Amino acid sequence: MTADDVKPRRRRLTAEEHTLWSRITRSVAPLRRQPVPAAAAQAPSPPGKTKAAPSLHPHPPSRVKAPPPKPAPRLEPLDRRLKQRLARGSEPIEARIDLHGRTQDEAHAMLLRFLRQAQDDGAKFALVITGKGARSRDEWSERGVLKRQVPLWLKLPEFRVYVVGFEPAHVGHGGEGALYVRIKKPGGRRRRTDS
Repeated sequence: MTADDVKPRRRRLTAEEHTLWSRITRSVAPLRRQPVPAAAAQAPSPPGKTKAAPSLHPHPPSRVKAPPPKPAPRLEPLDRRLKQRLARGSEPIEARIDLHGRTQDEAHAMLLRFLRQAQDDGAKFALVITGKGARSRDEWSERGVLKRQVPLWLKLPEFRVYVVGFEPAHVGHGGEGALYVRIKKPGGRRRRTDS
């Protein structure tokens, strides 16, 4: 018995199957093959190594890249003289917010609304009171979360629309538990219209 004797015979398509197959093949468009770079096609493979089969799509389709977003300008520190004027009251602090006793989520939302309103009102400087962190009853409680978080928030893009710079406040305004915040002029953003 030979190998030819074991092979099963191929069945022929019926007329109906042939018609159906013709319709299907006419409705399908062949895939476009990506051209193989000339250097890759002509380069001989090193002896003993075989090339991997080229994929149908070696590179994803090229997309037009959007230009990277403009980085926000650096925060401007308040100079020593300006801080002195704020501490003495010769430079007015036109807005204040006290975040004592708030959760981080509450404080974040309140601070964002406060800064938006201060900018809309034309305030130049605001005082943000975070608190120094209450004395904890036990050694496992976290102290001064808002004192640490608020400066980080003020550096975020969503806050940078409203903030030019900030510095720790003078002792008379809360010292380490408060910040002087310079508010950005409203010309840089579109005003929201509530209808």
